[in-house]
Amino acid sequence: MTEALTQTVTQPVTQPLLRVRDVRKEFATHGREVVRAVDGVSLEVRKGETLGLVGETGCGKSTLARCIAHLYDVTSGSVEFDGTELTGLSRREMRPLRREIQMIFQDPYGSLNPRRRVGSIIGDPFAIHGISAGAERKRKVQDLMEVVGLNPEHYNRFPAEFSGGQRQRIGVARALALRPKLVICDEPVSALDVSIQAQIINLLADLQKEFDLTYLFISHDLSVVRHVSDRIAVMYLGKLVEVAPTEELFQQTRHPYTRALLSALPVADPDTADSREQIILAGDIPSATNPPQGCRFHTRCPKARATCAAGEPGLDPVLDDGPAHRTACFFPLTIGEDLSTAVPDLKAS
Repeated sequence: MTEALTQTVTQPVTQPLLRVRDVRKEFATHGREVVRAVDGVSLEVRKGETLGLVGETGCGKSTLARCIAHLYDVTSGSVEFDGTELTGLSRREMRPLRREIQMIFQDPYGSLNPRRRVGSIIGDPFAIHGISAGAERKRKVQDLMEVVGLNPEHYNRFPAEFSGGQRQRIGVARALALRPKLVICDEPVSALDVSIQAQIINLLADLQKEFDLTYLFISHDLSVVRHVSDRIAVMYLGKLVEVAPTEELFQQTRHPYTRALLSALPVADPDTADSREQIILAGDIPSATNPPQGCRFHTRCPKARATCAAGEPGLDPVLDDGPAHRTACFFPLTIGEDLSTAVPDLKAS
């Protein structure tokens, strides 16, 4: 699959298209507990780039995406898109901006209404925003189908008549209908066969170049994110723990959690797989209703010290890293450091 993927090359610009500042999203449970799904996340996405957002299931990636798309109201914090503050906007005020921010969802089976024809599904954005109707809308929909690699003659078919990869192409076409500036890809290939994943990722890369798109690409698979992202943000239990340019993150990993994720990636060469660093994290992810004090990761971290439990590290450059590489860790990894032999000691500082 790796050979089939294409690397997105973009030119950075000064003004970010998306700026998220200290966003928090809490959910109340029936037991009156509060789930801190997103807890103080700040990030920026520049126009034309792809920011990969990775982390284990339940870390808050999808919740953050829905906060950015204004599908959830944030508990606190700020989401600014293309110079406009989205926080606090009503549904009516948000409607024109929905043309600029679109989502591609994880499940190509569940995200499409099985009772509606594909032409109607892809044409919904035109109908909702009153952009075109009749023959003109049909032409635009069929043009979109052709752009994403679908046969325009299948306009009147139902979703059940398409394969999983084709259904995800339908979702891509629907997201692109209004030529958005930002597309949030929420695990867009995780439900697909590996052979199909590369096709969809390459399609997204081609569309990005053709339509000057900006992507927030969410996944739990670092091997996929590596091939599509200019930068990667790593999330753990509602917080960002490391943000860096893609290759720098892989070659100069600073956070123990990031290193653990990288050590779990499959390796094709058996000899390399046997000799590489293998990190087994102790315990389960703590509950988001009662997260650990201090660094969220210290209960599973091989390098944990008393300092980690006492205070929360900021997301800042560490060691000799530049401003583009930020890590939330009191004891960041040096290049070549073997984390597999590290032993936590919460009595030491």
